[in-house]
Amino acid sequence: MRTILIGSAWPYANGSLHIGHIAGLLPADVLARYHRAIGDQVCFVSGSDCHGTPVAIRARQENRPPQEVSDFYHEEFTACFQKLGFSYDVYSKTSADEHREFVREFHRKLYESPYVYEKETPQAYCRTCNTFLADRFVLGKCPACGADARGDQCDSCGAVLEPESLAEPVCAVCKNPIGFKPSTHLYIAVSKLQSELEALVSRHPEWRKNAIAFTERYLCEGLRDRALTRDLEWGIRVPKSGYEAKTIYIWAENVLGYLSASKTAAAAGVCDFSELWGTHAKHYYVHGKDNIPFHTIILPALLLANGEGWHLPDQIISSEYLTLEGRKISTSQNYAIWLKDLLDHYEADSIRYFFIANGPEKKDADFSWREFIHSHNGELLGSYGNFVNRSLAFIQNYCGKTVPQGTPDKALRDQIDDLYVTVGKRIESGCLKDAIREIFEFVRYANKFFDTEQPWITRNTDKTACGNTLYQCVQIIANLAVLLAPFLPFSSQKIFGWLSVTGRWEPQFVPSGYPLPETELLFHRIDKKVIEQETEKVKALLKNG
Repeated sequence: MRTILIGSAWPYANGSLHIGHIAGLLPADVLARYHRAIGDQVCFVSGSDCHGTPVAIRARQENRPPQEVSDFYHEEFTACFQKLGFSYDVYSKTSADEHREFVREFHRKLYESPYVYEKETPQAYCRTCNTFLADRFVLGKCPACGADARGDQCDSCGAVLEPESLAEPVCAVCKNPIGFKPSTHLYIAVSKLQSELEALVSRHPEWRKNAIAFTERYLCEGLRDRALTRDLEWGIRVPKSGYEAKTIYIWAENVLGYLSASKTAAAAGVCDFSELWGTHAKHYYVHGKDNIPFHTIILPALLLANGEGWHLPDQIISSEYLTLEGRKISTSQNYAIWLKDLLDHYEADSIRYFFIANGPEKKDADFSWREFIHSHNGELLGSYGNFVNRSLAFIQNYCGKTVPQGTPDKALRDQIDDLYVTVGKRIESGCLKDAIREIFEFVRYANKFFDTEQPWITRNTDKTACGNTLYQCVQIIANLAVLLAPFLPFSSQKIFGWLSVTGRWEPQFVPSGYPLPETELLFHRIDKKVIEQETEKVKALLKNG
């Protein structure tokens, strides 16, 4: 049994979740469900990122306290994740007392290290909004390539930036020109950790290619020291004399949520905290492309500088970007499909299947309603659901609702045994598309087997052969349910109940004579008219944006 930490990125609690968020976060739940099924001790954590400028600005726009705004979206996120089947051990929030206390204690220790120092620097300030601005809320022209960029990074050329380096800087909220005010802050000397961070990357060639490429680029350019504190009202107060009016910079506390949430999980008996953060554990971090430096440079830098021997990241599962009907998702222009709306109208397993089989795992991907509906009707329902339903319905109608007599097939058993091994390896390496594709190749084999054996004919001409065919089909269904459980938990749970399958990641066996209860359709067909209806809604978003 291994000890596994799975951390998925903490979404900002300043607006609803959209399909781009889910495309990047869903692999974490697949990993958690798989590792539990093979018997590992798993701690799966995440939470809502409640502090910083994004939430404060939303609160100002709505004339509500930041705590109220962030709590509202935190509850919405929690409900959405539950409906989608995310099996978090702890889904917390950065405004929770447990997180705040952990972060303050972590920072107290951090400030004693030789990696933290004071420095006076110009801070972006918007006179119109009457507030200091986080780097990402400063917009301007990139000094490296001239493209539109944020104060922290240029998406066009990938350069890491400082707000004062931008040409024509403006406030991202009111779009008015900004100024800069000098202020003294605590900085972490990330530059002094260059060799340790280079060694971390070199030890992990299994990271996603984008994670390696981005991180190596930052390392080659030379790491820059980063501010730990900010002149912002909404956040965790700095635990240092003379800094009581300042807050901890959001990037220096939200990534510590993996530690604070896992400590909460340990207190609830989910795991042993010291083992989880010890040498022999394995840590996965799952997020979108834009979060790579926070997990490959910032988090490790904080853990190293703190000096308490924290476990560094093992596997980085960083997705590429998702577009919507060929265009970039834009929350500011309301050009997005919101998760809460999607869950109101479509099955969770259908959503999960699409974003695993067609998501931006290793390259950018596009969500289109045509592909989503075809994916559901053609693959989930037409292939998998069809095989399960026609096999079980045949037994109920013609075999006395009892699994018929049959002889275990060695070739089929070997094929199933191999699937558990190869699919498991693909999941552990983060190759979820390949994993689910391999399972569905077996689904297609199962349908071909059913068609070739023609039980609708042999039930009249050779009842022994007919019984054996259905017996093999039941074994296939039981094992498909386990293999697909990390991906499609709701439909697998139905089959577990029907066939009394445990769900453990090992070959399953349903004996002859097993009484089959009443079953139902695994999936329901979606009318093709929905494609045009939903596509028109997306076009309307463009017109109104």
